[in-house]
This record gives sequence, structure tokens and C-alpha cells, in this order.
Amino acid sequence: MTHPGLPEYWAFVVWGFMVLLSIGLLLKINFSRFSFLNKKTISLYQIKFVSPVIVFLTQSRWLILVLKLVVVALFLLVIYAGLMGTPVPERNIATVLTWNIWWAGLIISIFFLGSAWCAVCPWDTLASWHVKPRFWLKKYSLKINNSLEMTPPKWMRSVWPALIMFVGLTWLELGYGITTSPYMTAILSLVMVVLAVISLAMFKNKAFCHYICPVGRTIGFYSQLAPVELRPVDNDICTDCKTMECFTGTELVDACPTQLVMGRLTQNTYCTSCGNCTQSCPDKNVAWRIRPQSQEAIESAKPHWDEAWFMLILLTLTSFHGITMMEFWEDNLRKFAQIIGDSGQLLVSFSVGLVLSVLIPVGIYALAIEITRRWSSSSSGKDLGFKKIFTSLVFVTLPLAFSYHLAHNLNHMIRESVGAGQLFLNPLGSNVSYSGVADQLLIKNSMLLSENNIFILQSVLMMFGFWIAIKVLQRRTEDLNIKSSLHLLPMLIFIVAINSFHIWMLMQPMTMRVGALCVVPASL
Repeated sequence: MTHPGLPEYWAFVVWGFMVLLSIGLLLKINFSRFSFLNKKTISLYQIKFVSPVIVFLTQSRWLILVLKLVVVALFLLVIYAGLMGTPVPERNIATVLTWNIWWAGLIISIFFLGSAWCAVCPWDTLASWHVKPRFWLKKYSLKINNSLEMTPPKWMRSVWPALIMFVGLTWLELGYGITTSPYMTAILSLVMVVLAVISLAMFKNKAFCHYICPVGRTIGFYSQLAPVELRPVDNDICTDCKTMECFTGTELVDACPTQLVMGRLTQNTYCTSCGNCTQSCPDKNVAWRIRPQSQEAIESAKPHWDEAWFMLILLTLTSFHGITMMEFWEDNLRKFAQIIGDSGQLLVSFSVGLVLSVLIPVGIYALAIEITRRWSSSSSGKDLGFKKIFTSLVFVTLPLAFSYHLAHNLNHMIRESVGAGQLFLNPLGSNVSYSGVADQLLIKNSMLLSENNIFILQSVLMMFGFWIAIKVLQRRTEDLNIKSSLHLLPMLIFIVAINSFHIWMLMQPMTMRVGALCVVPASL
């Protein structure tokens, strides 16, 4: 089964919006004047009718524990159903819950909640329970530490390991078809837990979350676009603090798992929203606050070489996921496989397609950066350097990737989650059969949003991504002292090309991730 693509008239609306913004950029219109909230942040802790709720959510360790128990229970259900249930992906809760609901819902949740998922991640929870369990007994807590507490080696203290994992998981997920195999989905889930346990048992803090986990790093970078952040209520209190319990922890609360000091925190990238700092701060000076959407990516996030490459590859792999669900992908893959004599699962042909899908956008981006460098150097007489421009302007890729990721996953989540509730009653998929056309009609008539509303949301998301990318480009080039409109043209072409390609993909019929979910008993 396939999903219908975005209608042409909606695509033309988005392209018209892109043309207007591009002209405005070249005419040097200051888009920062249109920022939501005018760059102000609002601490939810200081809003009287919201403050009690925020205090309860951030300072109650029991709430986090209950949420972790629920998520772990669902995670264990995925493993059990994947190993013991039906191999039919749309009939097994393992594949449906993991790929249709969790992964799609996770990306959507970042738009509103930032890195909140990391606080209840079952991989880290199970690893902590095995290696560093903590028990609360009346007025004190007992913590057992079975970790070797080694310092991670220098080569590991970057996001390169997470990037390698990301590429590897993409290859396994799409090349081996893990999304269509309940059994392999369960095995992959177990592997991630084992990696988290080994990492926590060897290294101090949470090296897996900080450096290795591709999901956590994806959430971290996308969280730069989120409208929420965990920050001090009063910066002066943090400035005067000498003990830094937010960093070191207390007898009852663990230290920050990614070694962040709240008083110096300026970006969400490595914050896991675990709540340790909110519970350990003696002045209760840490709380959630609302900020202008994407403010961090636009102006405050600091560029680093490894992070720049993660953001760029994140864009390419997000696009690649969409490509593999287009009808033309399999046909062209088979044709190429015949040419090179590839057979079986066509892994060689798939790998070539993956490499090309990564190299082509990277090459276009690098070319745009090099042209920008040469033009700006020739006019100013000062060479900014390829690496500096590369890392500074790479933030334009975040909104482009995120908006398409949201639009793409929204389609999957709304269309393919119909009937998912039935699978909780029969998670192993026992004694059910496919009912063909009846299933397809039921799916279309039971969606939470109408088809046209889905198209509207997708169009708005694509306009949002382009809008933020333009604002990032404008602000980051100002920081680099690139003032000529002509010098913005190479990167503007890159942004327009990527967003146009994403729109074109949304217009194509898209293959379902695991198929229809509506089920009927086989006996009927």
C-alpha cells in the first residue's frame, strides 16, 4: 500500500512562499523583526497558576520513576512480541509500536518538548538499574555502583561514535529491512540495551547518552529548534553558587549525566531532561521556560567540527529515508543490481545508493561553502577559512531536516496508526488475517486528521523549515561579517534545492512503513 502524495497546489503554495522569502533575503529584509515573543523567554516557574505544576513535574523523582516503569514495560513488550509473536509486521505490536508510533511520535514530540524523551529512555533506564541501581529507604538513599568509572578515551569524546552508529543503523534498518521484521526489531532493541549497559559499566557518567546514542544525539540537535529549555530561574543565583550540585549531584540525586553546569548552559544539545539538576539544586532555581522557536539554532548554538558533520549527515539520512519509500526506489535499485550482478537482498546496490545519497548533498553543501568563502574573501581581503564557514552555516540544515522529518513522519503516524489499539489486545498478532480493501477503507475513514488537514500541516511544516533556515543563514552570515547579498546566493541556492527536493518527495506516493494495521480475527 502507498500513501497519496501532497497535491500540486499545496506544493506551489510552499514554493511561492520560498520565492518571497528568498527575494526578501536578497533585499536584506531583517527577518529577526518577525521573531515570536521578540526574543524574550518566559519562565514557567514564575507564572503563578502554572508554577505548582512545573514544580511537581520537575522536582518529583516519583513521577519520573513511574514514567520510566511504563516505558520500560512497553519496551519489554516490544521485545517479547518481537521474539515470540507473528512475523507479519503490521500484526505485531513490536514493529507497530517501534516504527509507527514511537519513532514517528518521538520526532513530533521534540517540536513541543525538546529532549524530554531522554528522561524516560528505556535503554538508559535498564542500564542504570543493572549497573547503578538506587534505592530510597525512608530518609536516605542507597546506591550501588558496579561501574569501573573509567574516563572515556579522547577519540570517543565527540559525536563521531554516534554518527557512525547512525549511519550503521540506517544501513541495517533499511538495507536489512528491520522495520518490517518484528524479530529483528526485538534483537536491535536488545543490542541497544546491551551497548548502554556495557558503556555505563565501563565509563563514568553516561558516555552512551553523551557520545554514542544516535537517537539521543538526533534529539539533542533537533532540540535546538524546540520552544522549551531547562534553564535557571534566576541567573544571579547560579552565578553566586559555589557548590554546583547541578553538576556534582547530592547524596540523594545523581550528578548531571552529560556533565553540564546549569549556570553556564546555553544550548539543549546535550541536555537529557533527566531532572537531576531540578532535584539537586538547593535553591530550586532550575525550571522549564518557553523561548522563541529555534532561537538556539539561529543565534546561540556554538559550531564544532564533529557536530557540524552530524547535522549535515542527519539531513542526508533523513532525505534518504524518504527516498527509500518512493515507488521509483525499488525499481531503480533492481535495475542497478542487474547491471552489477547483485542478488539476494541487494545489499551492495543498497549500499551504493546510501553512499550516493549522502555524498551528493554533502558535495553540494561543500561547494556552496567554498564559493561563499572565495567570494567573501575576494571582496573583504580576509579569508574566513573553509572550516569556519562550514561549521557556522551548517545550522541551516537542522530546520530543513527537521521540517521534512516532521512532515514525513506525520504521514506515517496519522495514517498507519489506525487500529493500533487493537494490537494492545493481541500484541503477538495471533489468529488474525488481512482483510484487504476493507482495511484500506477503514484506515482512510478512521484517521485522526482528514487527508486535506494532513496536507495543510505538511505544507506549513515545509514553510516553517524554510523560514527558519533563511533566518539562520541571515544571522550566521552577519556573525561572519558577510554582508553582500551576492555572497548569500550559494547557500540560498542550497537551501532552496534541498527544500524543493523534500517537497517533491512529499508529492510522490509513499510506501507504508509496515502496512495497514486494522485486523480481524482469522476465524471471521
